Amino acid sequence: MKLSLAITWLSGLLLAASAVATTVTAAEPPKPHWAFQPPVRPALPAVKNTAWPRNAIDYFILARLEKEGIAPSPEADRYTFIRRLYLDLIGLPPSPTEVDAFVLDSSPDAYEKVVERLLVSPHYGERWGRQWLDLARYADSNGYSIDAARSIWPYRDWIIRALNADMPFDEFVIEQMAGDLLPNATQDQRVATGFHRNTPINQEGGIDLEQFRVDSIYDRLNTTGSVFLGLTVGCAECHDHKFDPITQKDYYQLFAFLNNDDEPVLELGSPEQIALRKKTVAERTALEKKFKTLDRATDAALEAWERGLTHETRGALPPDIQFILNIAVNGRDEHQVEALRANFRTADKTRHVIGGLFAPEPFTALVHSHLLLRRNEMEKKLADLKQREPDIASTLVLKQRSAPRTTNIHLGGDFLRKGAKVEAATPAWLAPPAAGKSRLDLARWLVDGRNPLTARVTVNRIWQSHFGLGIVETENDFGTQGTPPSHPQLLDWLACEFGMRNSECGMKKKEFDSANVSDSAFRIPHSALEKTWSLKNLHRLIVTSATYRQSSKARPELANLDPRNKLLARMPRLRLEAELVRDAALTASGLLNSKIGGPSVFPPQPDGVFKFTQVPRSWKADVGPNRFRRGLYTYFWRSAPHPALMAFDAPDAVLACTRRNRSNTPLQALTLLNDEAFFEFAGALARQVVQHPAENDAQRIDQMFRLCLSRPPRTSELQRLDLLLRELRQEYAANEPEARRVGSSADKDANIPERASWVMLARVLLNLDEFITRE
Repeated sequence: MKLSLAITWLSGLLLAASAVATTVTAAEPPKPHWAFQPPVRPALPAVKNTAWPRNAIDYFILARLEKEGIAPSPEADRYTFIRRLYLDLIGLPPSPTEVDAFVLDSSPDAYEKVVERLLVSPHYGERWGRQWLDLARYADSNGYSIDAARSIWPYRDWIIRALNADMPFDEFVIEQMAGDLLPNATQDQRVATGFHRNTPINQEGGIDLEQFRVDSIYDRLNTTGSVFLGLTVGCAECHDHKFDPITQKDYYQLFAFLNNDDEPVLELGSPEQIALRKKTVAERTALEKKFKTLDRATDAALEAWERGLTHETRGALPPDIQFILNIAVNGRDEHQVEALRANFRTADKTRHVIGGLFAPEPFTALVHSHLLLRRNEMEKKLADLKQREPDIASTLVLKQRSAPRTTNIHLGGDFLRKGAKVEAATPAWLAPPAAGKSRLDLARWLVDGRNPLTARVTVNRIWQSHFGLGIVETENDFGTQGTPPSHPQLLDWLACEFGMRNSECGMKKKEFDSANVSDSAFRIPHSALEKTWSLKNLHRLIVTSATYRQSSKARPELANLDPRNKLLARMPRLRLEAELVRDAALTASGLLNSKIGGPSVFPPQPDGVFKFTQVPRSWKADVGPNRFRRGLYTYFWRSAPHPALMAFDAPDAVLACTRRNRSNTPLQALTLLNDEAFFEFAGALARQVVQHPAENDAQRIDQMFRLCLSRPPRTSELQRLDLLLRELRQEYAANEPEARRVGSSADKDANIPERASWVMLARVLLNLDEFITRE
């Protein structure tokens, strides 16, 4: 009996196991992760409030809001509209004249006209170029402890020009990844490869050069994965990715695309300039060869002289020479080395003066006099040749090697532990393979219509810039550990709209006509939809949507329903980026130098910034027009970035930054109030307003308010500022020394207490939260 029961029980267990096995075998394999599937253009969802949408974006946003029982916010007022548009599209606030013209324009396309004007502004490329430079980890120095200066600003200029020209994004990517490999590559296309020359460079003595070359390739590959694919590719450097299907072999096959390059410096002069430089350099080289027979300032002599300096003799040297001597030998730039050499020569020539005057024999005195005369003549000729030599800009670029390198898997990520040999290849699980094994093949694969990620990642990042959060919040991780999209259909619709990558993407005008959507509901011209990979079209689509035009006023009823505003029932308020804070103050003060492009500049910064770096440096603030350039052009030392930029969360330029932090700290308020540059802005703003024709204080306050906030003050605001102005006048009338300190930028014949009062009022307005916020 017991045996029978046992057999029955065992039979049942086997049957159950068989059924489970059959079920598992028959089950469909799990679908690939959503981001690894090609986007398919969805139909526009049905909505109840058909009067609200202005373009396709609004149908997706409104459908979700209606599903949650939430109504969108009303439109923002016109003052908010125009400031929002200007800050988002060109990164500068509008002038009072521009604001008034828009507010008074009653034409039905008034808003669209402003959009079109801003999209063709040369400042558009500056504003959106700064965001791209975050991805490119742009800096003006090499990084690491030496952090020597580098010249790569022509790459920044290329970015600005490309964006202003609305270069199709696929070409934009290809030229940066592999412009040098294009047929008959132009100088501009070679400059574009600076994208991957922004990597830090270690110049410390005793390093393994191969180790840091490999580290640069790691950085380039990880940047490529983050910027274009939105994947944490770098997790597979040492082992297979723990969550996404990126194997270590995949990683080093991608590595192989980037492993066959040299890293030259490209000179950018015209053929005539380069020919003249070649001629003058040849003349100078020949003259220097003769000069060396008289000149004792050799490297060995300089080294011996420096070693022999005592505390007393060092202290007797000029301050600038003492400063250079405090810098490590391998940390000095060419100008500092030449300054030491010139100082040594000057000191060395004194022996000829002494010999000519006090030599006991006339012949010796004559020789010294002749040598001194000869040295002076040759130095003058060398100086003349150097003056004639053209100053040719240069930049860092990539160039494919004639002899390719072998690529191996690095076991455990250690470049010394070489595993299996691999060839360049793209991940087969993501998209059809690249056509070949060059950087150009990789670049074309990134923007291939069958690659499911690049268009999604790019539109998501643009969306994030306008709305604070991406449709995928983890903008640098579209993998399985990233957040799912809040509006997946909208993301795919935008990706198709942007890239028009296959027959299921790219809605043409006829599809709009057949979508039961009123043509008048769409402000974007249908002709614009025909252009593929257009960043300007993408911006146009976003900023002309009803979603974008909503008010940003907080709605208490949404505090629990949508606390982070992911559903976009209102427009988010965003603190301006670090560079835009400076730009807004420059514009309001009337000091902005609107020149486009060129080398980086040196606005004022606090003393002592370089006290904490290994290599001491000097920062000589510009005194001419360069002092008032946009924040985009501020010289960026990786080891000691400008404090005002860092206070407002500028990235450190060591790694690609796909989203900036937005913090709120007391240091930001103190910077706006007391930093030398912002104090100077306040003085200029006050001077501008006091000199503005006005009948009374109220009109001047109104003008200052409009310059700062792009709107007229409310009655209560005007009254509070007027009261503050009267109190300041009383205070400074009783304390003229303090008034003179605050109003020091005033004209000599100005009423100092009066000017100081207006300067303080300007400091208040430049310190407002509204001033540094895009509503």
